[in-house]
Amino acid sequence: MNTPTTPAKPINSYRKYWAQRFGTAPFLPMSRAEMDELGWDSCDIILVTGDCYIDHPSFGMALVGRLLEAQGFRVGIIAQPDWHSAEPFRALGKPNLFFGVTAGNMDSMINRYTADRKPRSDDAYTPHAEPNKRPDRAVTVYAQRCREAYPGTGVMIGSIEASLRRIAHYDYWSDKVRPSVLANSKADILLFGNAERALVEIAHRAAAGEKLSEMRDIRGTAFLVPHGWLPNEEWEEADSTTVDVPGRVDAHLNPYEEIPEQAAKQAEANGATATVQPIKFMNVHDRVAIRRAQRAKTVVRIPAFEAVAYDPVLYAHASRVLHLESNPGNARALVQLHGERDVWLNPPPIPLTTEEMDFVFGQPYARNPHPSYGDAHIPAWEMIKYSVNIMRGCFGGCTFCSITEHEGRIIQSRSEESILKEIEEIRDKTEGFTGHISDLGGPTANMYRLACKDPKIENKCRKLSCVYPDICENLNTDHSSLIQLYRKARALPGIKKINIQSGLRYDLAVKSPEYIKELVTHHVGGYLKIAPEHTEEGPLSKMMKPGMGAYDNFKKLFEKFSKEAGKEQYLIPYFIAAHPGTSDEDMMNLALWLKKNNFRLDQVQTFTPTPMAMATTMWHTRRNPLKKLSRSSEKVDVVRDGYRRKLHKAFLRYHHPDNWQILYDALIDMGRHDLIGYGKHQLIPPTPPKGNEDKGQRFNTARTAHHPTRRFQDAPPASAARKPGGKQVGKGNKPGSRNGAAATTAGKPKGRR
Repeated sequence: MNTPTTPAKPINSYRKYWAQRFGTAPFLPMSRAEMDELGWDSCDIILVTGDCYIDHPSFGMALVGRLLEAQGFRVGIIAQPDWHSAEPFRALGKPNLFFGVTAGNMDSMINRYTADRKPRSDDAYTPHAEPNKRPDRAVTVYAQRCREAYPGTGVMIGSIEASLRRIAHYDYWSDKVRPSVLANSKADILLFGNAERALVEIAHRAAAGEKLSEMRDIRGTAFLVPHGWLPNEEWEEADSTTVDVPGRVDAHLNPYEEIPEQAAKQAEANGATATVQPIKFMNVHDRVAIRRAQRAKTVVRIPAFEAVAYDPVLYAHASRVLHLESNPGNARALVQLHGERDVWLNPPPIPLTTEEMDFVFGQPYARNPHPSYGDAHIPAWEMIKYSVNIMRGCFGGCTFCSITEHEGRIIQSRSEESILKEIEEIRDKTEGFTGHISDLGGPTANMYRLACKDPKIENKCRKLSCVYPDICENLNTDHSSLIQLYRKARALPGIKKINIQSGLRYDLAVKSPEYIKELVTHHVGGYLKIAPEHTEEGPLSKMMKPGMGAYDNFKKLFEKFSKEAGKEQYLIPYFIAAHPGTSDEDMMNLALWLKKNNFRLDQVQTFTPTPMAMATTMWHTRRNPLKKLSRSSEKVDVVRDGYRRKLHKAFLRYHHPDNWQILYDALIDMGRHDLIGYGKHQLIPPTPPKGNEDKGQRFNTARTAHHPTRRFQDAPPASAARKPGGKQVGKGNKPGSRNGAAATTAGKPKGRR
């Protein structure tokens, strides 16, 4: 296994597989007829996905498929197969090397169900948005069918669904702790995080005759092994319950005391016979090297599935340890017992370099849906076909979001040249392009090329966030590279307008007023989405989000530069209802803030516990894994019962007639009669409204189209469309697994039409 000190082999440096002679496919084949046209008698690797096949780097199966094709392999795709039998999984024949299984760009349960566990009526990743084209827990079902179709063939699982279910995890939809997806899927190996590096290595080793089930030394992989298995005799196991608690502190030895006497005293205290050892002096570099070598060959055992399934404290502890062991620079391997076998997790993958990112995004994508779909309406495609992904990863560490667990905290950025080339390809190759780029972004709009000032510090850091509770002094917040990129992009011939729709980290933006001016002057189409998430310290501390002071500072600069540019522009904030740690009073105060600032929200979605997120741990265990845990640890207020969830949603939509009765009753129970009335500072009227108060103009961020006139059109749910690895796409919504966020509508100031 390569360690952080071992240079990772570049993904574009492997000798290509012999099948490269067949050349590049216009589209990766989905049928035997297409294989015949390409001159293929078989596929080397077959990818099975829960999404329809769109040959674009924002869609996981295309990115993975083209990357493998660039290595010389023949790659076929089985998209959205009928899972009720194994026959559809035989459509392309038996793969020479292995099946690669993914649920798609989203976790299948989030794709299929709302925050209230009700089935969704559409699927953004399916032609004509048709629902029910993928099963629940698609990775498990697809992997089992691949096994049934061709017994003995290697099966690899990956994607955000597999990545976030790699250990025992709380499953919101069944309301119980489920085992690692490896246990039920029977897959040979699981790839988690940004998997390109592991994927390429596995493919070439499989081509050399090695079985997937024998590959045990690749970072970013997980697999099942016999209980107690270790790679070799040099490895040792550490109990996680001793890792995250203070250990015994020995008294410092007296440097002036005679060694024999000193050794004798210590030996006597330990009940042993003293033995004199010669003193060996080591410099600090040698000591650090020894510790790092020992750490690299230590696996941390977290509590077993059977333990965390019934003990909330142990579950919270396991979650905390997993997150503490997430930095590729210092993370150790983890192991968790499932029955009689262990689930072994190697350390996270080494992030891709800029050159490797360019290689991944520079493949010959057709940038269109597969021709077999004809002119079908595919919402996810229509929302991102004019957008460009410029980076991946997020160091925000928001507890409700799973980007860090999947993509990591280290930002991986593309080069200017690569990004500008993709914009030109959109201009020249994408049908219907009118000169408007809908987004230059990623998980966060303004983290491009931001990183720790010192790689050595970055490799040692175990903080869960670089920006909470304050922005780390070691974080480079210089936005000049992004400003330069914006200027070069909009100067390209044929480019009329570039909007920035990805979620903006405003606490970082205020560190660079020049960036805000550039953004506001040239790249805001009237509305800019940001995510305060809440106004109160209680929930904000559980979210690891900054206070409203940063929002207020950003708002002042936003309005100042909008005025200087002669533009009338507005901020659209996102908020979360029913997040762990939120009291009824917190939601009431948020509602008062909304009314004071003339915001009226629409399509509010309550917090949805997603696998492996820290906030999900709080939801399930009522413990706070952000702090060290014990049986007497802080208890977290969790909004689980239906009435309180409905009440918290109602506070966000205090203005809606349907919410008047529940808010009236709640305010009476809370002793806040003073908030009932017609006054400016009162929340609801004393009598049920007739519905006329909701006629004012509102701006629904979940339904605003990428169009300069800001006309409204229907769109998938706020969490429906995502870029690879769970990144949300379209409308610039915050990516990934930010499933609990409220989709909001901001009203213009009173008097505006």
